[in-house]
Amino acid sequence: MAVHAHPDDESSKGAATMAMYVAQGVEVLVATCTGGERGSILNPKLQGDPWVEENIHEVRRKEMDAAREILGVRQSWLGYVDSGLPEGDPLPPLPEGCFALEEVEVAAGALVKLIREFRPHVITTYDENGGYPHPDHIMTHKITMAAFEAAGDPAAYPEAGEPWQPSKLYYNHGFPMGRIRALHAYLSENGHDSPYGEWIEGWEKSGRAEREITTRVECADYFEIRDKALIAHATQIDPDGPWFRVPLAIQREVWPTEDYELAKSLVDTDLPETDLFAGLRK
Repeated sequence: MAVHAHPDDESSKGAATMAMYVAQGVEVLVATCTGGERGSILNPKLQGDPWVEENIHEVRRKEMDAAREILGVRQSWLGYVDSGLPEGDPLPPLPEGCFALEEVEVAAGALVKLIREFRPHVITTYDENGGYPHPDHIMTHKITMAAFEAAGDPAAYPEAGEPWQPSKLYYNHGFPMGRIRALHAYLSENGHDSPYGEWIEGWEKSGRAEREITTRVECADYFEIRDKALIAHATQIDPDGPWFRVPLAIQREVWPTEDYELAKSLVDTDLPETDLFAGLRK
């Protein structure tokens, strides 16, 4: 089970991993916390389209349906309202009724119910910083951690079904700096333009520590499926933009994995891993 904040997050973080496991016969469910209603339209080809703007909730659901079909996964909505990404100094208050203002214990209940219905062995989500500090990503982390602990407890959320305890929980690291630096170096050394120079400079100025990567899943054969799923979220991605400037052949050669940090495990496993199911497969 992959727990994400908005439609499109599943396609930019761990999508090739999911497609690979689906091809191996693993059942995969994406839990999407919000409808992405307050997300900006980032594709210049759709900006200013009044119908898209007025029907963004419906549009983003249809985009999610298309991405789900491409990846071969199942998908469920938790039904919370997008909080938006506040901007300004000072930051404005979050909108009333949004996901990030829900009580963690209440919002986690919906995820506990889904966990008990689907019965996953492995869950992926974001770290405590949300991967980046979007309020919905941080809230997604909070409810996933709470639900992981509560799902197997018969005394917790008794109305949510029979208890089920997942065995492992991972933070997905969609854009580790090791990957960004490796791609930047390869492109620069081989006469290609790199879209990563400003990214690296901004990271180094921020002083942020790099997260530990415990698990590298080799899934380069599924990068094309990942990109097709991401393009399906047409309001959120420009198919001619920087996301797709690095040829897949270079990505496969330089960094053929998607990367994770093992946050919780109830089974014995040796680190580093190459499989999210390490310690679970017979």
